Amino acid sequence: MKVEERLLKYVGYHTTSDEDSTTTPSSDREFALAKELEAELKELGLSRVVLTDHCYVYGLLPATPGMEHKKAVGFIAHMDTAPDFSGENVKPQIIHHYDGSDVLLQGSGEYLRVNDFDDLKTLKGRTLITTDGTTLLGADDKAGVAEIITAIEQIVEEKTPHGDIWVGFTPDEEVGKGADLFDIDYFSADFAYTLDGDYEGEVAYENFNAAGAVFNIKGVNVHPGEAKDIMVNAALVGCEIANQLPADQIPAKTEGREGFFHLCDMKGDVTSATLSYIVRDHDQALFAQKLDLLRSIEIAMNKKYGEGTVTLTITHSYENMLSIIKDNMYIIDLAKAAIKENGLDPISRPVRGGTDGARLSFMGLPCPNLGTGGYGFHGPFEHISVEAMETSVDIIKSIVKLVLTLADA
Repeated sequence: MKVEERLLKYVGYHTTSDEDSTTTPSSDREFALAKELEAELKELGLSRVVLTDHCYVYGLLPATPGMEHKKAVGFIAHMDTAPDFSGENVKPQIIHHYDGSDVLLQGSGEYLRVNDFDDLKTLKGRTLITTDGTTLLGADDKAGVAEIITAIEQIVEEKTPHGDIWVGFTPDEEVGKGADLFDIDYFSADFAYTLDGDYEGEVAYENFNAAGAVFNIKGVNVHPGEAKDIMVNAALVGCEIANQLPADQIPAKTEGREGFFHLCDMKGDVTSATLSYIVRDHDQALFAQKLDLLRSIEIAMNKKYGEGTVTLTITHSYENMLSIIKDNMYIIDLAKAAIKENGLDPISRPVRGGTDGARLSFMGLPCPNLGTGGYGFHGPFEHISVEAMETSVDIIKSIVKLVLTLADA
């Protein structure tokens, strides 16, 4: 099956994860695609194929005879789609010989505009797959899933010599839980790659340090006519907290390795209020400074309005995988060699986000991230080219061949 056929098949599954859920998977609907992938891996002849009770899919393509001593490589992608926008009843638009102009999204009447997405300038002449504007596409990360399975299929058909190749598909990456129950002991690769990026010639091994921060504010509510020196308006305290954070350290004003405070949600009234932030920075020291600033604000607000008025809860999410990958740079060199072998200039940019690979790296599985060829993720302007997916398949195959040149496991 062609890689684009697989993508179009997979996006037909509604797999949006649920950020409010406390279960794994966060939604039972993720099992439908997981069962399909389990069946496909078995059909391809993989061994140790399993679909766990928590919706993780694993499989092993055993080493060809004589290659059992080589390092084992893994490839990982996530099955869920982001809850930022609808992922149900996806209706892809397929545009052959894309002419490089703005694209009408026929379901919504909006346009995918070249001025908004610079990558479109590089996709002229290709076969472009977009949404119809009413949903996201789901190439994040079903393109990664399709590319991995297509590469495995071709490796089997072409009888390419290889060491052990593990594949893994996870739920709930989009809600930050994709690696929570990943079985590192079962998935016994020496290293792996997630396929969950954009430009197909990219290998990323730097990501944000990340945490969530929630200010819970307890106000004092009395009749406004008799409120002098008594009332503490929780909503106004929330505004005061927000105004104490650096105005230039927000997502809309940062790029590259610059970190930020992102106010995701703010709600409340006189009696109580809540501010929910995500905090990000590539630099560990600067990240720690950001968290210390939040703690200092909590202290200052309680000193001003009374102890217990403000309670700050910080929850760490993930760390920068660079601290792990820097001791395993041969993995990056291997990926860059594979990218060059397929006619592209490899790039490595700091990821302004996180991947399952970051957490897996800290769990003992060094795991940088490869591009899939898709762009505009998490919304109606998501798009990908068939040619980019085909190249990503070839890069996976090149990595598998190059693994044989490494020292034995």
